[in-house]
Amino acid sequence: MSLRHAVAGLALLPALAVPASAHAATAPHQHEPRPRATFDLQAHRGGLGLTTEESLEGFAKAIRLGVSTLELDTQITKDRGVVVTHDRQVSAQKCKDTGPLTPGDAMYPYVGKYIKDLTLAQIKTMDCGYQQLPGFPEQEQIKGHRMAELKDALNLVRSYGAKRIKLNIETKVEAGAPEQTAPRKLFVRRVHEVIRRSGIEKQVSVQSFDWGALKEMHRIAPSYPLVALTNYDFLEIGKPGASPWLGGIDADDYDGDFVRAAASVPGVTALSPNYGFPQNGTVADPGFRFYPDRKMVRDAHRRGLKVIPWTCDDPATVEALMDVGIDGIITDYPDRVRDIMATRGMPLPTPYPAPRR
Repeated sequence: MSLRHAVAGLALLPALAVPASAHAATAPHQHEPRPRATFDLQAHRGGLGLTTEESLEGFAKAIRLGVSTLELDTQITKDRGVVVTHDRQVSAQKCKDTGPLTPGDAMYPYVGKYIKDLTLAQIKTMDCGYQQLPGFPEQEQIKGHRMAELKDALNLVRSYGAKRIKLNIETKVEAGAPEQTAPRKLFVRRVHEVIRRSGIEKQVSVQSFDWGALKEMHRIAPSYPLVALTNYDFLEIGKPGASPWLGGIDADDYDGDFVRAAASVPGVTALSPNYGFPQNGTVADPGFRFYPDRKMVRDAHRRGLKVIPWTCDDPATVEALMDVGIDGIITDYPDRVRDIMATRGMPLPTPYPAPRR
C-alpha cells in the first residue's frame, strides 16, 4: 500500500464528502468478544517497520515471527523480470546508484527512472538498503539490499516449509498513468507465470487497486483469490464516467457502494480499503473516521467477502478496527498486532524456524 494512494486531500475532506460508511463512532468503548476465527495478520511489505521493506531478510523475519500473510508488491522490468518493489519509479529515499552496469550506459543514473524502463541487471546494481527508512526508527537496515525478484520471495516461503503462510501479491499497475508501468496484460501475465512456476500457487492471493488487472488475472487464472484494493478517492464517486482504476466499472452504478461495486468483479474474495480518514490517523485524533465501519463489514460478510484494511500501525486503532469486525489487517508492525491477538486470546499464526543448512 502507499501513502501516495492515500491522497493528501482526504485529510481535508469535509465530513459531508465522506461516505456514510466512513462515519463510524470512535468514542471509547468496550472491546467486544470476537469468535475464535482466523484473523489474517499481514506483514506489509514484509513488515517494513521492522526490516528494510520487501527484502528477503524482512520476509524471513516475518515468517519466523509468525504471520498469516506476507504482503508484497510487484513491478515489471524492461526485460520482463518481476521484481518485488512498491515504487514504479526508483526512489532516492530507498535506493542509491553504485555505478553503471556498463561504461557509458545511457540510462545511468538509474535512481529516478521507471522500473519498466530498466533491465533486471541494471536494477540489481542499486543499493536499496543504504539507509534506514525515515520515520521507522525500529527498522533493521539491510545494508546492500538488492531488489528481490518475485520468484525469490516465493522460493523463500518454500525453503521454510511454511505451508500455512499466504502471499498477498499486488500487481501495481498504475491505472491512472498507464504509461508509467508495464502494460496491464503483460504485467498480469508475467506475475501469473512466476506464481504458477513456484509450486505454491495455492498459497497466493492477488490484489490490485487496478480492478482491470484483477479481471485480467481472473481470466487467465480463475482459481486465484483476488483482493480489491481502494482508497475511496479511486472510486471517483459522483464524477462522470467510470474511474480508470475500476476496470470499466462505474461506482455510481452501485450508488457509490464500494462493497457492491467490488463484489461485481469475478474472483474477488476480499476487500482491502484504507482504514480511515485521514490516512495515518488514529482513534485518538479529533475528527478521525473509519472507512471500513460496521455496515461495510456486515455488507461484505453477507456477500461472503472478507474485509482486510490497509495499513494500520497504531495498536489502539487496530483494536478498534477488530471490534468493528474486520477479518485481518495489513500492518508495518506485525509484532504489535500479534501481541494484541495474544492478549485477546485469538489464535496466533504459526511461526516457522529458520531452515537447517
